Amino acid sequence: MDAEKIGLEEVKVKPIVDHLNDLLANYHIHYQKLRGCHWNVKGKSFFTLHAKFEELYTNAIATIDELAERILTLGKAPLSTYQDYLSVSRIKEIPTEGVEDVQLVSSILDDFSALIEMEREIMELTADSGDDGTNDMINRFMQFKEKNTWMLRAYCGKN
Repeated sequence: MDAEKIGLEEVKVKPIVDHLNDLLANYHIHYQKLRGCHWNVKGKSFFTLHAKFEELYTNAIATIDELAERILTLGKAPLSTYQDYLSVSRIKEIPTEGVEDVQLVSSILDDFSALIEMEREIMELTADSGDDGTNDMINRFMQFKEKNTWMLRAYCGKN
């Protein structure tokens, strides 16, 4: 299926798909970082953060699937190798073993900030091209991260 079949102009869809693939790559690195945080968190906050990281990585994997399926809906192919993800991603891997809980949370907050920035760029593109389906999807993703940014900042004692 190409974009015209769902009422979108092909020329306007290519930059959207490129940005969606960038977001997909970043989400894969973010997802794996969350798994590492979940596995390696220690200390007094173990039970709280272990559960929170699981919530976040469960959301991330669902987001990854939605992103890939939206790219396919737009008639293009999603990136699908870790080599591609690592070469495209702005989010970088970090060691999580032996890292303090607040440092783990701070790293996830940095990821959220980068992902939200990318999502805002995509929302501008989709608004300009009339791609309301992608815009709505990305807006949901962003709202989830905005709320969790507030919660994780509160955990770290930040305003």
